[in-house]
Amino acid sequence: MKNSTHNPSNDIAQEYAEYENKDKHLLALLLDKFLEKKDQILVQKTEMGGTEAYVGSVSLEWFANRVHFASGLPLLQKKYNPETQNIEIDAESIDEIQQRPLDWSRQIALVHYLASRKNHKFPAVLVVINQPWVDNPKAAEWNSEGRAKKATTDFIPLDNEGKVGLLNVSEDNVTIYALDGQHRLIGVQGLMELIKTGKLQRYKKDKAADDSFINVNDLIEQYQVEPAYLQSLPKEKIGIEFICAVNVGETYTEAKRRVRSIFVHVNLMAAPLTKGQLAQLNEDDGFAIVARNIAVTHPLLAQKPNRNPRVNWNSATVAANSTVLTTLQALQDMSERYLGQKFPHWKPLEKGLIPMRPEDEELQEGIAEFRKLFDNLATLPSYKILDHEDTPVLRRFSFEKGGGEANMLFRPVSQVALAQALGTLVFKKGFSLEAICKKLRKFDQQGGFSGMEYPQSLWYGVLYDPNKKRVQVAGRDLAAKLLIYILGGTNDAVEIASLRKAIADARTIEDNTINFDGKLVSPQQVGLPSILN
Repeated sequence: MKNSTHNPSNDIAQEYAEYENKDKHLLALLLDKFLEKKDQILVQKTEMGGTEAYVGSVSLEWFANRVHFASGLPLLQKKYNPETQNIEIDAESIDEIQQRPLDWSRQIALVHYLASRKNHKFPAVLVVINQPWVDNPKAAEWNSEGRAKKATTDFIPLDNEGKVGLLNVSEDNVTIYALDGQHRLIGVQGLMELIKTGKLQRYKKDKAADDSFINVNDLIEQYQVEPAYLQSLPKEKIGIEFICAVNVGETYTEAKRRVRSIFVHVNLMAAPLTKGQLAQLNEDDGFAIVARNIAVTHPLLAQKPNRNPRVNWNSATVAANSTVLTTLQALQDMSERYLGQKFPHWKPLEKGLIPMRPEDEELQEGIAEFRKLFDNLATLPSYKILDHEDTPVLRRFSFEKGGGEANMLFRPVSQVALAQALGTLVFKKGFSLEAICKKLRKFDQQGGFSGMEYPQSLWYGVLYDPNKKRVQVAGRDLAAKLLIYILGGTNDAVEIASLRKAIADARTIEDNTINFDGKLVSPQQVGLPSILN
């Protein structure tokens, strides 16, 4: 008798799979039918903190055409400025304000980002659905107590639990306003205009014309963007979350307070990244990538057992008693001011734009150059002391608790100034980094970087503010110029005269000018320090 290997359960599984496929096909047909309707959007209903919302997605073109700025809500119309599309703030309107003023100067940067970055991404926007009856107190939708009989959102559920369905967004019935995402709206509207007309007007913050345009052809040339790619952008999808302007049972005042409260909460919870956190995460900025690499791999900075951390990863400043040597933000600034003179194209074309990530080969070259800088800096006597001494005593001023050497090499602003000066000398003037650092080692041995709080120091009045008795960031560029001079990199007579005057001004406190010997002199009597041998 022949054995049968037939398993009945296989037939059942196959039959089940066929039914499932038929169901999926039927669902796809139904969805296609519903999604064809331009006045309805497929959404999922959510609820959080008592607020119902409807989450879906729309094309960038739809977003630009259908969504308005929150400042255009009828309840704010009395103080609405159609030129700036902002609310004019005064004693009457201050309690009505629900949005920060629009900054139109950001539009170009946002358009550049969307058009030039293949991996661009905007977060979902939060919008409010309003209907005409809301601002008519005599409308039938309000009951005798002034409470709404219906919500401004019209949702048609497609499942038994009412979680998935269609949201009515017919232009005849609703108006939609961006509650969170106004600047994203500015960017998308600008992109649509650029694609449609081939150019886009630049604006100042208040939407005053800046007398210049960006041209789509220039954009294509600068970023090697294909015209077909630009034409495809309007069909891209952005996430969108809808809430109602007025809910069932709310009064006009209660609805207004709820919407305003949601906006405040959204913005309070969305804390911006610190500069240090941006430096940690940035994968587009070549200078940030190089800085992170050196921070974790170079012996002077890397984390080692039985040694306090040398890098503050979050804050942009270093406290007097902190044991770190520098900050990640300072390392990024050093990287930019040093390598930026060799790789100027690593910087964005315009302020506010996101830089393009350098090619890997060039990044490796940048890392090698920056490592070479730190290899040489690590030979400075002040940094050699770190093998036996911690940073606070080297950083603190003498008058601070515990006292210290007031060594500028342990202040981030000074480190950035030094990197800027060395970058100019090495990449612009052709100096040897090793030869420069040989001079700096001798200068350091003679105490040239220490005692910045005393008039005898080159950095008195430049990096040290005698009035406020603290380091002054504003002196960074002057400190860099002074370093270039003492290292023999300034030969132009006009530059030298300008530097001498700037130093004299820096050392003038309340009409008293102090020379490098600590004596009161006239500003004209302040010379320049000797050039290092």
